Amino acid sequence: MKRILSLLTIFSVMLVFLSGFKADTDSRPAEGIHWLTIEEAFVKIQTEPRKVLIDVYTDWCGWCKVMDRETFKDKAVADYINKKYYAVKLDAEQKATIKLGDKQFKYLEQGGRGINEIALALTNNQPSYPTTVFLDDHFNIIQPLPGYLKAKEFHQIITFFGEDYHKKQDFEGYKAKTYGELYPAK
Repeated sequence: MKRILSLLTIFSVMLVFLSGFKADTDSRPAEGIHWLTIEEAFVKIQTEPRKVLIDVYTDWCGWCKVMDRETFKDKAVADYINKKYYAVKLDAEQKATIKLGDKQFKYLEQGGRGINEIALALTNNQPSYPTTVFLDDHFNIIQPLPGYLKAKEFHQIITFFGEDYHKKQDFEGYKAKTYGELYPAK
């Protein structure tokens, strides 16, 4: 009996040890959204212009966590964002100064919690979390959208801006007709 227990222990240790050193032979790209910092997106847009989607969040925001867990994990949402946007995660309470070109955005102390100046600028001085901000391929604000959004609704919005339908028709018309024609399975 002692020998069997000893063999089982050795086998278990070997299994744990070997599984921790598994070779990475899977060549598929990582699933999910490929998040960047705002500085990285700013640099990338200089050489390869693309729209930017910014998730303005805080660590204490419950709806931000729900959006991370449900909306941003949706395969159709993640695939579309990765194809059409530079995706940025921006902690509104980031204390480090953010440098974009010749502009600097500093952290502002405000009682118990502060806010970074860039979060104020992106939310039109009306911070709310989460807020999704859409920028064009020149880093100009198209639209900030405050609040939690479910995956289907979010997919409608990202395709509306991603394909420039916001320049051709109102969102309600897009949602009622165009979206259904483009994405009948949704």
